[in-house]
Amino acid sequence: MKQAPFEQNIIAMVWDCDKTLISSYMQEPLFRHYGVDGKTFWAEVNALKERYGAQGISVNSDTSYLNHILTYVKAGLFKGLSNKLLREFGKELVFYPGLPQFFGEIKKLVEDDPKYKAFDIRLEHYVVSTGFAETIRGSSIAPYVEGIFGCEFIENPLQPGFLDAAGDLKSGASAAELGLVPACEISQVACALDNTSKTRYLFEINKGSNKYPDSIDVNSAIARESRRVPFENMVYIADGPSDVPAFSILNYNGGSTFAVYPKGDVKAFRQVEALRHAQRVQMFGEADYVTGSQSWLWLTEKARAIADQIVARKQAAIRNSAGAPPSHIT
Repeated sequence: MKQAPFEQNIIAMVWDCDKTLISSYMQEPLFRHYGVDGKTFWAEVNALKERYGAQGISVNSDTSYLNHILTYVKAGLFKGLSNKLLREFGKELVFYPGLPQFFGEIKKLVEDDPKYKAFDIRLEHYVVSTGFAETIRGSSIAPYVEGIFGCEFIENPLQPGFLDAAGDLKSGASAAELGLVPACEISQVACALDNTSKTRYLFEINKGSNKYPDSIDVNSAIARESRRVPFENMVYIADGPSDVPAFSILNYNGGSTFAVYPKGDVKAFRQVEALRHAQRVQMFGEADYVTGSQSWLWLTEKARAIADQIVARKQAAIRNSAGAPPSHIT
């Protein structure tokens, strides 16, 4: 008899970062460090599509800022920008009220409940962002999450011939030239997430390829009953229209979607209300995760509801696997 690979007892909360976990953009510490005007930088980024388009070059609006950062590095405006420095910037991120404590609280709420503990039901947090993965890894939220997916840079690109490093070193090439030792400045984009490609990581979490990359590819065909985290066990939390592709994946597959907006921000409120009206999200609330807040209540109740559904499925499976007990003939 074929055995199912996963118990499907995991609840996954998947979070956007900028404007969802923090009130600003994670590039602000970078701009402060180098004394660069952020408004000027973003104005340049917003103009890239049109300027390159005039040259017959198509650029991705969501990720073109990464190349512009490398342009600033090459021009000396971000001289010495390294992955280590990007991680250090994470210490400067200021999270919304209640964070990161809420991440631990909701895990404990699920995992310490005897009803859920009987079936080893657990909750995992993931951050999927078009920002810097290294900066999130350096932030106070990092110890609470099981996975961080974001844009990444290479400092010292491997050069032609690096597979034959021993021979090249004998011929006089340095280890640094072959990419065998770390450099101190970023020079290439290693991974770029845009608003659509963020959905890839929902499938990685769903199928389990993030946990077992050597055994499961994100494009592998896997039956729904064999996936690690069913979509109905997932909640996606983000702030706006840029996350519509991810919201759509969850809504279509029975998952849960929640939008947040800064307290008192009428424009942002109207934006998330429009998302709810268009059935892009199921609910929204203020970006306040303090115990007892609306967002705290909705997310904790949603976690309990998913956990209850898992318990019900497990109990039904147990009942169906057991035959009727023998009884006396009357």
